[in-house]
Amino acid sequence: MLSQAIDRLWARFLPEILQRIAALEEAAVAVAAENLTASRRKEAEAAAHKLAGVLGTFSLARGTALARELEGTFSSESSLVPGDGDRLTAIAAELRAMAEGRQSSS
Repeated sequence: MLSQAIDRLWARFLPEILQRIAALEEAAVAVAAENLTASRRKEAEAAAHKLAGVLGTFSLARGTALARELEGTFSSESSLVPGDGDRLTAIAAELRAMAEGRQSSS
C-alpha cells in the first residue's frame, strides 16, 4: 500500500524531475561549448538543488549525492572550464538513467 502511494507520487513528480535533468543536460552542453550564461547557470544550480531534495524523498541517495555535486559545480563560486562538460554530461546522464529506471520499475 505504501509502495503504491510512493509510486503514484513518483509518477506525479516525474515530469518535473525529467525537466530539471534536461536543464542540467543543457547546462553541461553549454559548459562544453563555452557559452554558459549566468541565467542558465543559476537555472542549473536551482534544478540540481531541487533534484537533490526530491530524489532523497524517494530514497535515491546516489541521485541526491550527484545532484548536490552538480549544485556545487554550478554555484557562482565554482569556476567551470570547457573540459568540465564531459563530466557534467555524464552525471546528468546517470541522473536520467536513474529516473527512467525508477519509472520503469514502478
